[in-house]
Amino acid sequence: MRESNTPLHSHEIHDAKGQSPKIDPWRTGTLPTKMPVMRVLVVEDQRKMARFIQQGLGEAGYSVDLAETGQSAELLAGENEYDLVILDVMLPDQTGLDTARHLRDDGFQKPILMLTALSGTKDKVAGLDSGADDYLTKPFEFDELLARVRALLRRQTSGGVGSVLRFEDVEMDLVKRKVRRADQELVLTQKEFALLEYFLRNPDRPLTRTAIAEHVWDARFDSDSNVIDVYINMLRKKVDQPYPTKLIHTVVGVGYVLKRQDH
Repeated sequence: MRESNTPLHSHEIHDAKGQSPKIDPWRTGTLPTKMPVMRVLVVEDQRKMARFIQQGLGEAGYSVDLAETGQSAELLAGENEYDLVILDVMLPDQTGLDTARHLRDDGFQKPILMLTALSGTKDKVAGLDSGADDYLTKPFEFDELLARVRALLRRQTSGGVGSVLRFEDVEMDLVKRKVRRADQELVLTQKEFALLEYFLRNPDRPLTRTAIAEHVWDARFDSDSNVIDVYINMLRKKVDQPYPTKLIHTVVGVGYVLKRQDH
């Protein structure tokens, strides 16, 4: 099902200079330089467009899953934790409006960004009334899509923490990409930074290896490998080892948790 007679090609998304963003398709799980690590579901039936958005967001540091139909999107949203959904209005099985309503009815409370070639005011109102938080008309520049994603994620960040995350004496500045503990700056690799960020966004909550893999790496990452354990140990050496109070703990049979050390 199409919204117009003119197909939307990937070259219609471009940066401010009219060029496609530089993307390595094998690096969709890489980390951002100025952006938090979040998991996004892109619902788009045009595969070329969907892959292009996935690669662009992946290059920016987001973990991205794809769905081609409304029903598959609803299934994925029910099985996984997504921080944002990018939803095309025209889908082969049902409209994006219906999909947004179903997601909201099922309890999905995170932001939904609607994509469509329909630019009329009534169309935008219908999208927002169906449960969408924002509306972007095709074709659009990739920079604008990225800016909308950033704004929606900032808006829904729990506790209104904005660009700084804090737990005990640990402070992370997401914009400056700096971490301090007890007023001492910690030098972290990009992956260590992303891992600590995920902990800081979920304090006192046991995180499974699968959840860590999906949010810090991506859905294709093998959570049964020992890579997560290796990075946890590396992070502990920098965040915990030099300090009397330990914050990163193992939860046997589950995974790991960021919490103040029990006495």
